[in-house]
Amino acid sequence: MLTSSGAVPAGDRSSLGATSLVRVASVPASHVYVRHLADPDGADRVVRLPDLPPADGVLVPGGWWPPAMLDAAWIEANHGAFDVFHVHFGFDAKTPRELADVALALERHGIPLVLTLHDLRNPHHEDVGLHDAQLRVLVTHAAAIVTLTPGAAREIERRWGRVATVLPHPHVVGRELLGLERPLRETFVVGLHAKSLRANMDVVAVAGALAEAVRELPDARLRIDLHDEVLDPANHWHAPAVARELARVADDAPRAELVVHPYFSDAELWHYFRQLDVSVLPYRFGTHSGWLEACHDLGTTVIAPTCGFYAEQRSCLSYGHDSSALDAPSLIAAVRLAYEGRPHWQADAGERLRERRELARAHEALYRGLLA
Repeated sequence: MLTSSGAVPAGDRSSLGATSLVRVASVPASHVYVRHLADPDGADRVVRLPDLPPADGVLVPGGWWPPAMLDAAWIEANHGAFDVFHVHFGFDAKTPRELADVALALERHGIPLVLTLHDLRNPHHEDVGLHDAQLRVLVTHAAAIVTLTPGAAREIERRWGRVATVLPHPHVVGRELLGLERPLRETFVVGLHAKSLRANMDVVAVAGALAEAVRELPDARLRIDLHDEVLDPANHWHAPAVARELARVADDAPRAELVVHPYFSDAELWHYFRQLDVSVLPYRFGTHSGWLEACHDLGTTVIAPTCGFYAEQRSCLSYGHDSSALDAPSLIAAVRLAYEGRPHWQADAGERLRERRELARAHEALYRGLLA
């Protein structure tokens, strides 16, 4: 627990035994991926420090904040409170120099840095320069690297000469929803969620191809979703031209609609997935996807682009799409294949919980191995 001064009571890493708790400063701790690395029955011996908002209260667009723990001064003040420092997300707003200062502060106090490399390319950045520079610092200083797929591990070794441990993504939805029977309906619903139009999305071109695909399939319809902040002139994500293009696609296509709404809550998002037969990822670059994992949990078929390593992450259909071009015929063919074959790739509740226990054991073993 934080003291009133912002510091955490110190422990002694040198006396850490096999039955002692491993204290992890996880950046962040509240993300569902990180929360579901814990044993579902509480059987692991890892405790993760809670997230802290920044002292200056500065938020980046979308309401997210740079984690306060990702700061050399915070580490100097609190280094006795944790045994391992594990970075997942949250370094977007940090300069490479600031990340180097974090790494050097950890090294001064003998604290290992673990990096789970989720994104080889930042899905929010058109330009690769900053993210590449940030990763170069983190990969160079990391005592251990984890990633989600063999393809990403190969790319990490090719780019930096580092060997990454491959561990799967844990379940995303709550335990009570795992294995839940799918609702029955007469229509075949293809979903495209444009969210807030992040940089790696090519939603207008993908929407056009999907409208053409649905036009040819009886009882099929297309649902396009968009966050309402895209229509707010005062919002960072204001993009009225793209919204107009999506509205035009929906208006011109039979059995298509554009639904504009605020961010879904988790419960609303899970309900949305269960109303879809297919969810299409409109990405032209990327690496892995929590969206794909949630669909896998709930039995919604995913059509994913060939960029990144989505097909290695979970069973899905693929279409050609990367930074150079969209292969519209392959997307139309994938929709037809989903319509005719109705693949059903849904996570088994028992398997997901076994997987989560294995992930908890693997992370605890990784931490203890570094501390030994």
